[in-house]
Amino acid sequence: MKRIVVFCGSSIGFNPIYKEAAVKLGNYFVKNKIGLVYGGGKVGMMGAIADTILEQNGEVIGVIPKLLEKEEVLHSGVEEMIVCKTMSERKVIMSQLIDGYITLPGGFGTMDELFEALTLGQLYIEQKPIGILNINGFFDAILLQLDKMIEEGFLKQTNRDMLIVGTSVDELIQKMDNYKAPKISTIINKVVS
Repeated sequence: MKRIVVFCGSSIGFNPIYKEAAVKLGNYFVKNKIGLVYGGGKVGMMGAIADTILEQNGEVIGVIPKLLEKEEVLHSGVEEMIVCKTMSERKVIMSQLIDGYITLPGGFGTMDELFEALTLGQLYIEQKPIGILNINGFFDAILLQLDKMIEEGFLKQTNRDMLIVGTSVDELIQKMDNYKAPKISTIINKVVS
């Protein structure tokens, strides 16, 4: 993969393990010449991964909506910063620039981005790998909820299997590299060529 979008929090969280994971992921990207596309912020998890890559002259592309283009949020060290109109437009631009998705811990915005990517895969609009780095069991409750959705008939196992889970950077990237998108749209049950 040449570029990966990383969805993550504008907060750093209470446990330093989350920032450490962002730094590890950033180091992996630089070592393996993977470009980062992210939300354009200088704070929280976003700032941690961007700073790690920028310090080593790696590729960083920020995509930030105009409403967040404030001095205290926008990462002024990112040379390639795309300022867009809306949060929705941000996700479309990101999708056009990348080969895969990784989600780190975050809040509502991070979960929104993750589930939109999964929805695009479910509708067969995209076939890119979608991963989560499940640091410190952060995503365990969400994974249980997905299982409950299957159990109650609201989600198909094929769609659940689109979400790639790893507890280390190496494990996650290896799984993403080996990902094969479903050959059939599970919404309309149509074979996709």
